[in-house]
Amino acid sequence: MYHNPASKLLKASTAAARRRNSFVIKMATEYSTSTPGTPEANNNVDPLPKLNAAEFRHYNNLASHMDQFHTSFRHQWTTLHACTLSPNSLISLGLRFAQHLEMHHGIEEAHVFPRLAERMPAFQKQRELVEQHKVIHEGLDKVKKYLAECRDREREFDKQELRERMDTFGETLWSHMDDEVKALGAEEMRKYWTVDEVREFMF
Repeated sequence: MYHNPASKLLKASTAAARRRNSFVIKMATEYSTSTPGTPEANNNVDPLPKLNAAEFRHYNNLASHMDQFHTSFRHQWTTLHACTLSPNSLISLGLRFAQHLEMHHGIEEAHVFPRLAERMPAFQKQRELVEQHKVIHEGLDKVKKYLAECRDREREFDKQELRERMDTFGETLWSHMDDEVKALGAEEMRKYWTVDEVREFMF
């Protein structure tokens, strides 16, 4: 269990954003050492020329869209953990947060991860990104159950109890969101896919 108040989570989010920006800038200006869409992608052979702006945008598109979703989840999480809203507002927000996160991960596991896993080991079953979902949802189910009971007046709402339940999976959730975007970045994607293939992705 970690004990990380909302203010620290905000600082962590800001620091993570800076790291992502630095990573994007670095990747946009360096040479790649991989061959897209081939088994040799992991062997550092035949360096490819620098991506131009359009190529980088295509390769980084999935990471960019994923980070937009994650930014929303971070904001909701931070608001919940701060517990500055009324109990009824926190209960409603928490249940929506759980529903949206479950839907997001359901789409990833049904459509996004299987396609990427065809070539990208990071998205294959039993790997860390997929296993993190299990840890997240074990904790999320407990939060959802608690908030539903509070909504139905089966128990009294307590801010500290909500925080403690969130803290059981908070560190994993925040690490997962950062790791996922990094794994979907342009320089990782180009190791396994061509620009045309990335353009044809339906997610």
